[in-house]
Amino acid sequence: MPQLNTSTWLLTILSMIFTLFALLQLKISKHFYLPSPKPTLTKLQKQQTPWNHTWTKIYLPLSQSQ
Repeated sequence: MPQLNTSTWLLTILSMIFTLFALLQLKISKHFYLPSPKPTLTKLQKQQTPWNHTWTKIYLPLSQSQ
């Protein structure tokens, strides 16, 4: 049975890794990234609720004696 020649495997694997890296870099460099959105200042609208302008009394629970 003939012996498998593995002397060129290192060169083949390294050139394959380099080629894949170069192709990946080219693909990423052509990708268009959207600019990050800028925050916009929004005016806070104060909601009118009944308890904002009326005083409410807080009662103690019935189980507590005064």
